[in-house]
Formats: sequence, C-alpha cells, structure tokens
Amino acid sequence: MRQVPLSNERATVREWEPGERRYSLVLAGILKAVQMELSTPVKYIKRVGERVAAGLAERGIETIEDLLYHLPFRYEDRLHPKPLDMASIVGEVRGTVLLRTRKMPIFEMTVGVKPPGGDEEMAGLLRPPPVLETVKCLWFHGTYLKDRFKPGQMIALYGKLEGSRSGNALGGVPGATKFKMVQPAFEILPDATATGEDAEFTMLEMGRIVPVYESLGGKTPWGAKLTSRWLRRVMWTVFRELAECGATAEETLPKALRERLGLPTRMAALEGLHFPAAGTAMTELMRARTPAHRRLIFEEFWYLELGLELKRRRLREREGTAFVTGEKVREALKQMLPFKPTAAQKRVLGEIVDDMRAARPMRRLLQGDVGSGKTIVALQAALVAIENGYQVAMMAPTEILATQHYLYARRLLGEQISPTTGKPYRVALLTGSLDDRTKREVRGRIFRGEIDLAIGTHALVEEKVDFENLGLVIVDEQHRFGVQQRFKLMRKPGASGIATEPDVLVMTATPIPRTLALTVYGDLEVSVLDELPPGRMPIVTRRMPEERSTEVWDFVRKQVAAGRQAYIVYPVIEGESDDQPELDFARGDDLDSSEQEAGPSPTAQDDKFKSGKKATQAKMFEKQKLRSAVEMFEQLKAGELKGLRLGLLHGRMSADEKEIAMARFKRGEIDVLVATTVIEVGVDVPNATVMVIEHAERFGLAQMHQLRGRVGRGAAKSYCVLLTGSRVSPEAELRLDAMVQTQNGFELAEIDLAQRGPGEFFGTRQAGLPEFRVANLARDREVLEVAKVEAAKFVESKDVAISKEERDGVWARLKQQWQRRYGLVEA
Repeated sequence: MRQVPLSNERATVREWEPGERRYSLVLAGILKAVQMELSTPVKYIKRVGERVAAGLAERGIETIEDLLYHLPFRYEDRLHPKPLDMASIVGEVRGTVLLRTRKMPIFEMTVGVKPPGGDEEMAGLLRPPPVLETVKCLWFHGTYLKDRFKPGQMIALYGKLEGSRSGNALGGVPGATKFKMVQPAFEILPDATATGEDAEFTMLEMGRIVPVYESLGGKTPWGAKLTSRWLRRVMWTVFRELAECGATAEETLPKALRERLGLPTRMAALEGLHFPAAGTAMTELMRARTPAHRRLIFEEFWYLELGLELKRRRLREREGTAFVTGEKVREALKQMLPFKPTAAQKRVLGEIVDDMRAARPMRRLLQGDVGSGKTIVALQAALVAIENGYQVAMMAPTEILATQHYLYARRLLGEQISPTTGKPYRVALLTGSLDDRTKREVRGRIFRGEIDLAIGTHALVEEKVDFENLGLVIVDEQHRFGVQQRFKLMRKPGASGIATEPDVLVMTATPIPRTLALTVYGDLEVSVLDELPPGRMPIVTRRMPEERSTEVWDFVRKQVAAGRQAYIVYPVIEGESDDQPELDFARGDDLDSSEQEAGPSPTAQDDKFKSGKKATQAKMFEKQKLRSAVEMFEQLKAGELKGLRLGLLHGRMSADEKEIAMARFKRGEIDVLVATTVIEVGVDVPNATVMVIEHAERFGLAQMHQLRGRVGRGAAKSYCVLLTGSRVSPEAELRLDAMVQTQNGFELAEIDLAQRGPGEFFGTRQAGLPEFRVANLARDREVLEVAKVEAAKFVESKDVAISKEERDGVWARLKQQWQRRYGLVEA
C-alpha cells in the first residue's frame, strides 16, 4: 500500500445516521493518507470502517481485490422491465394488508406497474400516461413485513409472475390485477426527488441493469445493513476512487494471449461484471457468457491447468519402475481370465501396461460404468507387477467392498501357479475389524514380502503397515478417500526404509464428467471402460408412487417364486438421525423440513429468492416421515412379504454381521435383502434381479445408478423400481426421469453435475476439489477446454510475443497463489 503525507487539514468525524450502529471514522485525514489500490484493506473504503471490515474478514474479504471478487449472482433489467415467467418489475406500492388465516399470516401488497408495451418515452408529451396495471404480491408468514412499505414507494420485484384468477387486489382497479407474485424478492428504491448522497446513487438503482449480490452480513447485528443496495454503493465508490488514483488491477494474463482470445483486461472485466455497460445482453449476463465473464473464468481455469500441466511434466521426469511384460507375464494373464475380455478391456489393459513399461511412475484413472469389468482389469495390472517381483496394494473404502475384492481375487488366483516363481499367488486381507493378532500377523507377512497382493481398507495406510517392495497401488472408489490417504499409501517405505515410487491406478465406478476429470483428476491419464461384458441384459427401470407399493411387493413375490432374489433399499437405518452414514442423498433441493425458512430480513429473500421460496413452501406441509430399513424389515417380514426369507444389512452392523448377511444372500439362503446404501458398491449377486429403491426422490443420481447396478449381473432380465413418496420436488422429478430414460452412467453424471454442482457431485464433498470464485465446472466446460489447450501451449513452447517478464510473472503467481488455493490431486 502506497502512503502519501497526511494533510495538515483538521480531520473531520462523520457519525452514522440514527438507527444504525454508531461509530466514528476519521475520514478526511485517513482517506487522504491512503491512496486506493487493490491491496488496500477494506476498512479504508467509505461506508465500511473497522467493525464491518472485521466481519468481512471472517468471510475471506480483507482487501479491495477480495471485495471486487464478490460478484453478483444475478442481474435485474430495470431499464426494460418485462413481465416474463421469471421477471424483474418496477412499480409503485398502492396498498398493503396483513391477512390472518388459520394456517399462517399472509402479507399482501398491491403494486402498480406499467402494462407490457407501456412506452416510457411518452412522459412529458401531451398524450396521457398509460393506465397502471396492478400486481398482487403475497408473502407467507409475512408478519415481519407489515411496517416495511408505504403507499407511493417505488419498489423492484423479482420472482415468478403467475396469472391472478380474481383480477382484484387491495387498492387496485377492479379487473386490473392480471398477475400475482408469491414470495418475490424485493428492493425498495430511492425516492426520485432525493437529494444529497441518495440522489448521487439513484442512477445505480433505476434505468439500468442492476447487479444483485448475496449478503455479506451473515447473522451479525448489523448484517441486515449490508444489502445489495449497500454493496452497489460501496462497489461504485471503489471503482470511482481507484480511477481517481489511477490504480488498476495487476494484469495476470500475457497481453498476446489476451488479445488472441479477445479477452478484456482484468480491471475492465471486474467493472463490467459489477456495472454492465448499456446494451449488454441480459441472456449473456445470466448465462455468464459476457466477455467480462469469459475473461475471469478463463483466468481461473488457465492457472489451474498450468499447475496440472507442470505436475504431468514433473511426473514424467521422476524415476519409476519399468516393468517387463515378457512371455511369462502373458501366460499369467491368460491363465487368470475366466472369460473372453471385451474390446474395451483389452484396450484399457494395453494403456495401463504401456504406462507400466515406462521408466516413470504411472498415474492413471480407470473409470467405467457399473458392471464394466474394472476389477478384472485391475487384477491383470496387479499380475504384471507381481510377476516382476513386486507387491501390490489394493485399497477399498468399505470392509464389504474390500472383502468382495479379496474373495474375487482368491477365486481367480487361489489355484493359479505363477509362471515366474512356480508358486501360488499369496493374497491377504487387512481391515480394521480383524482381531489384533491377525492384523499383526498380516502386517508382518506384508513387511517380509510374503504377501503378493494386500487388499484392505484404510487400515493399509496405518503407520504400522510397511511393504518390502511395493510396486503398484490400486485405489478403488477414489472419491470416498481423502487425498492424503492415497498419498500415504503411495509413500510407503520399502525394506530399505526409503519411500518407494510405485505406479498408481485409481478406479471409480462413478462416471466422472469430463469437466471434473480435467480438474480433480487433471494430472492423471484417463482410461474409460465404455463397454459392458457380453450377456449383460438392460435393466428395466420403472417409477411407482407409494400408493401402488402393493403391486411392487406382488412383483417381488413373483420374482422370488421364479427362483430370483431382490434388494429393497431405504435411505435411513432407523429413525431420522443425521449421524447415519447412509444419509448421503441430495436433501438441499427437496421440500424437506430440514430446510430453514427464509429469515425475517427482506435482504435474505432478495439474495436467496429461490431457496427462500422453497423453504417457505416446505413449512406449509407437515414433515414427511421416512420409512427406515429396520422398521420396514419387521413390517415386510410380518406383512407384505410374509413367508419369504428376509435379511437385513446396514452400516451399524458389525463387520461379521455384514459378512454373514451377504454370504447368506449370495448362497441363496435369503430371498429379499432389506438394506441401506451400504450395498451401493461392490456387491455382486448374479441371481438378484430386482432392486426396489424406497423414497427414490431423496437419493442423488449417482447413488441410484450405483444401486441399480447391483442387479442385471446375470443372464436373467432385471428390474429397478423407484418408489416415490407423496411429495417430489422439481429437481427430484428431473433425477427420476433421467433414471427411467437412460442407463448410460456418463449421461447421468453430466445431469448430476449440472444439478448438484461439482462440490457435492460425489455425495460428500470431495477433498482436493478446486474452489473457484467465478468459474463453474458444470457451466463452463467450453472455456475449460480452451484453457487446457492454451496452458499446454504456454508450457511446451515459448511464444516470442510473450516477454520473459510476463512468463516469470505467471510462474511466480502460480507458485504463490494458485497452487496454494487449489488442492490438486497430487501435491
């Protein structure tokens, strides 16, 4: 921050208006002492000061630059307000009334607006102004608004315009009320005759495209003061004072790159997002497609991809193990395969083996849809390492899945003899539920090199577990592990005590959209299994309301009578406690009582119109009771499925109890397995042909797709029934429709990403997921693709149009800021 001499002029003190929190700020002396630039602390901005600055710091806003990156989340066109489906309208308050009903108080306000086509340019001419129509606005539980409005006030409203059946409203001309708004966001506009400071800022509220911000006040006593209007005034003041000081944002992109892509400067982009120029298309603003948006989005993606590109280059420079794939390795692979591999499996194995042959560590992501045969490919890769004299570690997120992998590996390798050593393969299981003596024995055998393939849960990464010669790490369902857990396994010391550099194969059955693959796993090479093994039948998926559940149970009985088995899955174990691990479904977009009603502050409604409206609607209904696995197990056993052999499986059972239940189901001793999402991955029972998902509207797409993948593993026709509760939100309707229409996991993944956003794509927040200030992975894939190409060009070739100073500045910024901000896959 640059300092200039203090003026000798006596400092003056300004006190806030009555009703606001009173504090003093020595304005004249301090503001003259500080020359504004982006690194200036926010406390020096007019209308901020020490108290508010301390609150903003808690929200990560400490400097002017931080504040400028608090961007609008939507815009209102107050130059040409039009009554559309989701509309921004400006009108005059005509009257208000608080209606007391049996269920709740309802606040009603009548607003006069110009009808569609009303010509503002007629003002001042001899022709009379157009007759105002009236819009009826309703707020449920609106007692807090009863003293908020006065007749004659100008107000901006944003919400869904619906037809008004009555045609009448308080203070309106009979028959003139054609529209109504329920729970609209609103903002009281300044009086056009205002003087002084209000008059200066009137132009920010009227006759232009107006930015709307999320509140920065939180639940602080003064938080309600930090409205969108307050932020607009602060932002306007900041840009004006920066211009007066000649300050600008440091340019972060090379000039030649910026000009080639047609991107504005960073300062111009920031100003263009806060105060769009006249003529900016509203559609481009709302879709984040203006040049200003593209500039800031590209910058974030470009630096991210630069970091990932450097990681790939550094990896290629590391020394790894160059595995040999001679005749004995090929013989080992042939004798293990229980079936003819698909073309996709052959292709993917070829990609993996090529990596393993190279003298650098492999870092590869293997993704495939449910049932595509990832495990057999991973075990083939394991054999390559084992036949070269190395150990392999395979880590799974749950004991059930680890045990499944162990039993599958034992079945494939148990009776096979290694062509290289002439001895049987040695496979071991290490999980947390094993008794201490067994764990000590397994750890000792791993350390002495007496185990070729160690399969386990996070127990493999404990400090007590050391390998003699670890050559390959396989991580299944990577998104369920923290990134650091994988690092620990990769850095296990060998017999020499020195950390090894094993090859790493990451697997996931959750198809990952390309945008996420380019970011979360951007430093990994990607292999995709996009072909199902022969004989796999399509799964018939149907949606049924709970009122027709009797038909579903009859169908389950028929399938069992035909010698088949079924799963019935519930979202919770028992009760509705939030500490249940199975509660991993999308709650935020369903009308659930866990949602909080919009608070008493109109600002909260203005900032969170959509969520506030849904939350208020949710309060109009009684809480919907979720059926649970334990409760329905008892009910079905005694009622609808009486006479069938039912089993129960959920996350609170011990490892032994889970194993016994699954073993009995596999052997056919259980007809119907009542379970929670603990069976989501890894469970393979070919005779199971029916999957019933209760309260399907409460599950995310990825979860439903994984659950559906538990059936259809045999030759018989299989079915998935989505039983829904009495209320289904619009977002859940989209998920359910997608499940019925397609079984392509990659198509579903794209829909899931668009609905839930990248932060919650995997059901639980992914460790290492980049946090962007402007970019949106679900929305900005096109820009991400461009950024990836441009980042590779910047790293690989020296563009003569980019100066050495610019290149050095880019690398310094990447190291100091971007690498720290973005938790990438590998540190």
